[in-house]
Amino acid sequence: MNDSIQKPRILMSELTAKELAPQLAEIFGHDGFTLVTAKEIHAGTADADICFVSREITGNSTKQNILPDTQYFYDALRASKDLQWIQIHSAGADRQIYLDLMARGVMLTTSSGASASLVAQTALTGLLSLSRRFPQLAAAQRAHIWAPFFKTGLPPDLEGQTVMIVGWGPIGQKLSAWLGALGLNIIVVRQSAQALIEGVQVIGFADFKTTLPQTDWLVLACPLTETTTNLVSAQALASMKSSAHIVNISRGAVIDEPAMIDALKNNRLAGAYLDVFAQEPLVADSELWDLPNVIATPHTAGFSDGILKRMSQMFIQNLKNWHAKTPLFNVVNK
Repeated sequence: MNDSIQKPRILMSELTAKELAPQLAEIFGHDGFTLVTAKEIHAGTADADICFVSREITGNSTKQNILPDTQYFYDALRASKDLQWIQIHSAGADRQIYLDLMARGVMLTTSSGASASLVAQTALTGLLSLSRRFPQLAAAQRAHIWAPFFKTGLPPDLEGQTVMIVGWGPIGQKLSAWLGALGLNIIVVRQSAQALIEGVQVIGFADFKTTLPQTDWLVLACPLTETTTNLVSAQALASMKSSAHIVNISRGAVIDEPAMIDALKNNRLAGAYLDVFAQEPLVADSELWDLPNVIATPHTAGFSDGILKRMSQMFIQNLKNWHAKTPLFNVVNK
């Protein structure tokens, strides 16, 4: 048995290594393990079998704008010849580095579920805020204008409206339960329309566009795949009610952003809550910043003071499974 199997080499940030040291020692016991750094891999003095990409590694980098420290770590991953498995802090695995590693045969696991409740809460907050016209009320407050609904127009009752949730992961399931309790009719878009969910209408992606005209709220909670890229196209937007709203907490590329902006500006779409965008950070001159019927947040739906610990503990549980030679969870299917 070679040394790398006897003594696993783990690549992670120094901060996370320090925080997880007691748990790592408990998992490996007398067998031990070796912590390696990106600097050692760049120097050719070490390699890694396992990597945990914790949140501080990606930092303020985005999918399109990778900052130098993050790129340095990504380059170490590419240089690691023995890398077998990488656990990432995010639920989505659509960054190019992860796609490249999987193509090379590296197993990838995500932290799907760690932030599900937070993201669902944020999506619900956005939906309710739009429903109760909080953007317009907030603008009136800033302008010191008393603008009661009897003056500006009464908002429709939320109860009895129809929400279409694209994606049936932990986020979609939580939202379905909460919105159902509020009296909305639920339509869920899944890969298979054959799935049965109590109290919910299930459709496949083939029926997405034909079902849009009956949708009051389109909630996007799906991963970015070939199927979901540009799912909300200009044609799809044109089929929606002018009174409909979009809530996007998935990925910006799921929507044809210019077509959505045009619909929002020209009263062909009532409003949108957006936490993700085609280009991140959202450029300063984007019209989305100033549209009165849009709430735009900087990809923050899944963050709280407890999320980092939940992410690291998912890695610890998967590491226990790896050490015990039992199946890992949240494995990404290539």
